Amino acid sequence: MGRKCLDYVNDLNDYLDGELDPSLCDEIEKHIGHCENCRIMVDTMKQTVTLCREGKPEKLPASLEDKLSGMLKARWEKKFGK
Repeated sequence: MGRKCLDYVNDLNDYLDGELDPSLCDEIEKHIGHCENCRIMVDTMKQTVTLCREGKPEKLPASLEDKLSGMLKARWEKKFGK
């Protein structure tokens, strides 16, 4: 039985980093050649990596930074406690 889309998700980061076995890379490339959803996901991940590597830091407005920090802190405390 062949692999399905979700079977490839865990391998995509290593695929993009060039750290996968060449035979698995070939398998992924064959899959994304005929699966539009996976091709879009891989293309989006590639663009995200490029933007992160080439992007310049932007200063957030203080109100947005405070709101974001508060949300992250609340999630952290909910998951891991105080």
